[in-house]
Amino acid sequence: MSRMIAVSGARLAVFHGNFVDTPSLGQLRNRETVSVGVSLTGADKGNIVFIKEGSVDPVADCREFDESLAAEEVVVVDGSGEAAFFFPGFVDTHIHASQYPNAGIFGNSTLLNWLETYTFPLEAALEHAEVAREVYEAVVRRTLANGTTTAAYFATIDAESTKLLARICSSRNQRALVGKVCMDQNSPDYYRETTEACLQNCRRVLSFLDQELKDPKIQPILTPRFAPSCSRELLLKLGQLSQDEGHLHIQTHLCETNEEISWVKSLFPECETYTHVYERFNLLTRKTVLAHCVHLTDDEARLIKAAESGVSHCPTSNSSLTSGECKVRWLLDQGIKVGLGTDVSGGFTCNMLAVARQAHLVSRHLAMREQNQKLRDHWKLSVPEVLFLATLGGAQALDMDEKIGSFEVGKQFDAQLINLKSPGSNVDIFAWQRPTLHINHANNRVRLPPGTTNEDLIAKWFFNGDDRNVSGVWVAGNPCHST
Repeated sequence: MSRMIAVSGARLAVFHGNFVDTPSLGQLRNRETVSVGVSLTGADKGNIVFIKEGSVDPVADCREFDESLAAEEVVVVDGSGEAAFFFPGFVDTHIHASQYPNAGIFGNSTLLNWLETYTFPLEAALEHAEVAREVYEAVVRRTLANGTTTAAYFATIDAESTKLLARICSSRNQRALVGKVCMDQNSPDYYRETTEACLQNCRRVLSFLDQELKDPKIQPILTPRFAPSCSRELLLKLGQLSQDEGHLHIQTHLCETNEEISWVKSLFPECETYTHVYERFNLLTRKTVLAHCVHLTDDEARLIKAAESGVSHCPTSNSSLTSGECKVRWLLDQGIKVGLGTDVSGGFTCNMLAVARQAHLVSRHLAMREQNQKLRDHWKLSVPEVLFLATLGGAQALDMDEKIGSFEVGKQFDAQLINLKSPGSNVDIFAWQRPTLHINHANNRVRLPPGTTNEDLIAKWFFNGDDRNVSGVWVAGNPCHST
């Protein structure tokens, strides 16, 4: 397989091979021998401009699209191979970049103890630029290596550290929503801002992204940590700020544990539920993503649906901290947008494929408690459904699905090239499991098992794959990782 090499003066990149995506919940679309043209210049830079199925000559496909193209203006990326396919980049809807060094470190803690013991001290240390740079470089590099092309990042309360994270995402060509964490109460003295300082620093970050960085791939996201850490005044003014700035993205936590829910009820007795707190302060919008949502009531689900907010399902974190099991099928049945989040470092990995497997398993644990067989089957999430949550579902949860999440003309080309036979691959494929291989059974005395389908091979990748199978990653048509 060839790698994409930046060529001065190139106007179009064409990616050639098999393309797999999930254009709707439960649908696994497999298009074989396809050319996908991506603009490298102009107003549609990074956009898919044509998709040609049954492609024989990708360069000829480019010239069919635009007769004015010269050979030197086309870059060809050959991703063909019997066990290779392009797949949309993963969309991590909830990850704490500042907590990456603690991935896998949570002792025997539950959520609130874990915050005090492990999380707040680490986040506070990132006010030192050299510490922040080391952490943020590592987490962006690692997420890209695992095929994550878009991430909704929590940074820290420090504005300069947050700006540094944005710079690193931009320099490494990762698409990101970057949020300065907002906390003005119920936090350690060493890790808390005044309400006014928090708002001023939020505006500093917004100004930096808009006036200095000027990278359309890096967008701001207002980040009230969770209701207990924010005063009523701060929540109110963050809601106003979102509206004043043209409805900014918002991210926060919701209904992660029963202990947290009880705490919120004591802090905001005037609000019927935890979700009503965010609604009261105009923080529940179609650009809001709510992490966890493990213990929602029916009324809360209706509020989320009415606001068109998204949910970030974080199964690895929920299991590790014994927070509970999110009823994803229940959310989907109500038309609520759901994506997946690694929730590093409550989650122990920033590998979205591993998190997708956990989501698959959590759905089965919920199913096993259901007595009605028909309903038991309904609770379970299929492989295509979970892959949808990891890509287009995540884009929907972030209100970015018109731009990313699947391979369609007009969308940005954010993709990973998966090679099931890469060096050291954990995926073993036997001769009879290659759909393109025809074995002469007549000359074989051994009865071989039937061949597998492409969908079977994708399932093998889903359950056994890891970063060793990611041989290339592109964001907006530009390379950002290769092996």
